[in-house]
Amino acid sequence: MKAIRRFTVRTVLPESIRPLARLATNLRWSWHRPTRELFEGLNPAIWDDSAHDPVSFLGLVSREELQRLAADQDVVRRVQAAAEDLDRYLEQPRWYQSLGDDAPSCIAYFSPEFGITEVLPQYSGGLGILAGDHLKAASDLGVPLIGVGLLYQAGYFKQSLSRDAWQQETYPVLDPDGLPLTLLREDSPDGNGKPIQISLPLPQGRRLLAHIWRADVGRVPLLLLDSNVPGNDDAARGITDRLYGGGGDHRLQQELLLGMGGVKALRVYQRLTGCAAPEVFHTNEGHAGFLGIERIQELMSSERPLTWEEALAAGRASTVFTTHTPVPAGIDRFEVSQIQHFFEAGLAPDVPVSRILDLGREDFADGNPSVFNMAVMGLRLAQRANGVAKLHGVVSRGMFSALWPGFDHSEVPITSVTNGVHVPTWVDSRVSKLARDQFGAEAEALGRWDLAYNVSDEDVWALRREMRVSLVEDVRKRLRAAWKKRGAADAELGWTDSVLDPDVLTIGFARRVPTYKRLTLMLREPARLKALLLHETHPIQLVIAGKSHPADDAGKKMIQDLVRFTDDPEVRHRIAFLPNYDIAMARTLFPGCDVWLNNPLRPLEACGTSGMKAAINGSLNLSVLDGWWDEMYDGENGWAIPTANNNASPEERDDIEAAALYELLETQVAPRFYGLTVSDAAGAAGPSESGTQKVPTHWVSMIKHTMAHLGPAVSAERMLQDYVNILYRPAAVAGRRAVADSFSQAIALAAWTSRIRASWPQIQVEHVDSVGVSEDPQIGDTLQVNAYIALHDLDPDDVAVEVAFGRAEESDELADVTVADLVPKEDLGKGRFLFSGSLLIDRSGSFGYTVRVLPKHSALASRAELGLIVNA
Repeated sequence: MKAIRRFTVRTVLPESIRPLARLATNLRWSWHRPTRELFEGLNPAIWDDSAHDPVSFLGLVSREELQRLAADQDVVRRVQAAAEDLDRYLEQPRWYQSLGDDAPSCIAYFSPEFGITEVLPQYSGGLGILAGDHLKAASDLGVPLIGVGLLYQAGYFKQSLSRDAWQQETYPVLDPDGLPLTLLREDSPDGNGKPIQISLPLPQGRRLLAHIWRADVGRVPLLLLDSNVPGNDDAARGITDRLYGGGGDHRLQQELLLGMGGVKALRVYQRLTGCAAPEVFHTNEGHAGFLGIERIQELMSSERPLTWEEALAAGRASTVFTTHTPVPAGIDRFEVSQIQHFFEAGLAPDVPVSRILDLGREDFADGNPSVFNMAVMGLRLAQRANGVAKLHGVVSRGMFSALWPGFDHSEVPITSVTNGVHVPTWVDSRVSKLARDQFGAEAEALGRWDLAYNVSDEDVWALRREMRVSLVEDVRKRLRAAWKKRGAADAELGWTDSVLDPDVLTIGFARRVPTYKRLTLMLREPARLKALLLHETHPIQLVIAGKSHPADDAGKKMIQDLVRFTDDPEVRHRIAFLPNYDIAMARTLFPGCDVWLNNPLRPLEACGTSGMKAAINGSLNLSVLDGWWDEMYDGENGWAIPTANNNASPEERDDIEAAALYELLETQVAPRFYGLTVSDAAGAAGPSESGTQKVPTHWVSMIKHTMAHLGPAVSAERMLQDYVNILYRPAAVAGRRAVADSFSQAIALAAWTSRIRASWPQIQVEHVDSVGVSEDPQIGDTLQVNAYIALHDLDPDDVAVEVAFGRAEESDELADVTVADLVPKEDLGKGRFLFSGSLLIDRSGSFGYTVRVLPKHSALASRAELGLIVNA
């Protein structure tokens, strides 16, 4: 028989151990080792049965056992101490509280997915894990952040393999009452007030209702909207069914709920808790972009309503947009008619629909004007934008350069903040224990990564082997379970007990499986890979994992091709594919691998934080110079896979880069792991059966160097501090100025912008001359530049006239450019002005300069912001 309804009954705890409920529901336990150890110590067997989920654990403990625990004074004391520690963590000032008054009092962080713990499976890959780490680091630093997302009834999906190695997806339905979540309710004396609902109008007179669930991520509340509520029709209830499920209208409604419904949820949360209103809104990728429309609607329907232009100026000032993909397919695009259909239903009744359509329309060179681009809308609604690594910033400036015609790509106003990873979540507890044992808890708390150099080579090598042993054991267990799901009988699976060798060089590769990440590059020459796996003296072994999007058959085919190779009895003890990659698997995989492999098509990897998680555990990276590795590879923290930069075809490129990968593994990586030189590798002994391989000192020195130098650089705390200082604080200051004195600056800026845009086509650089340079110019000469500019209806204060100078290429393009302002010297009448200034010739060789005119206003974040320029 099957139940027609299922729900979770939460345990009522005895008074003396009641703080366990709060410890279980605050997700700080997911990265706080002492809290997890507390639960484990209460009943290790039930802790294992609960899959290390405190909420599930409390539900599995019998009433008799709870009464016994409540009567144990040692247990009561430990529970009380843990609760007091949590209170201190939540209340005491941290890094952020030492900042000045310009730091925002609250930041709203919107993302379509959050990867905090496998217990709350609301993530698909890197974007969600990054968002989860963002919240955790904000909590640790005391950053007053509120997360906003959706609660998906089935999360992403669970992956398994068919007998012929084709990816299978299943969607187990989650019960919110069994998760570490609290439903937001109206205040009532008994605490059981009516569940709060937000509402959005839909076409044909329908409505979309959503409940709001709260997860506590340490100090950070995370609000998740859930459309599976009474009052919705079946279609509306299914809007939050799956992460990245469905398409077309389904995906659009998810994003409308996330953005517009998310702002409504924030306002409810403010009302219930009295917390500060967000001063900064951070849009994590384009999926959440409609939050800007809801904020404009608020301003246009307020007691003192603003116009469209004024509300746009006010909202943009305090909005940050982060783009995460250099792959156009990763950007959501809808038909303009779709957007129009939904907004004409009254989603933002005071906002002109035509203005909304213009925000996302690709009305630029090589764009499609019938398409509504969510990233383009995100950029147009935010005054500040960033990519997620230095190289990704460069790629993004080129990718979106059509929005700023006339500007060099380097001037496109998209900066970068390189991603980081939350160290307490991803560093193995044995690494932390070694640091504590050798240097004390204070050194660990201070993040003294440089102390890695003080650990003996023998201790480092022993620790690495211990973590490799754990991975081997985990792989054997998971592989056996995966084969049973593929239909194998126990009698066929004895070989899984000897898969992998804890003394063989172990290489990891785990990530989402779109084609550009090239899961199967390692299979380019199967015989050569087989030779590497089976080498007599310096073999390698591979552990691979990853999910392909359910609609991506090309990605699924890559998985199938790889798994069919791993099924070969000749090599299956040295290479394994593990289905259903998730946070739980990753916690063993990253520490257990000696080398982390990443071979995307450069420059299509935005950041690639998996390699960071490996690095903080002492793994070395072997990667194409893409994403974060492009800026942090230094020659001693791993290896760079050379890329084909000779205009090769895709096939030739894969051949060249696969050959380079094999060459590195054969001649550098594997011999160094076994402590061999290239000359003696052929005759040296291989891995020992006893695990007593001599310590490879060069390899261990690379581990220490990696941890000392990459540890602080790849941490999410560094990332959050960068976000606060580079983006959040300036956005808060700009937002406060925009709304001060009844929005006087926003109103003035909107009027000024309208005047500038109307007059801009008339501006001309009529003539430029220069004086002061001899026929034989030399370094140190001063050149005076005079520019005659026709401003017509504009004033000199409205513009910046710049001279840009540098090395002149054969095409007359300028390189190594320096920019200096020219100042107004004379009013020539009829809207014409002379601007003048001098520049120092500071280089030899071909020298050139040009003059250009840009808008200038104190409320602009950059002169390129409006996308207006007149070049000489």
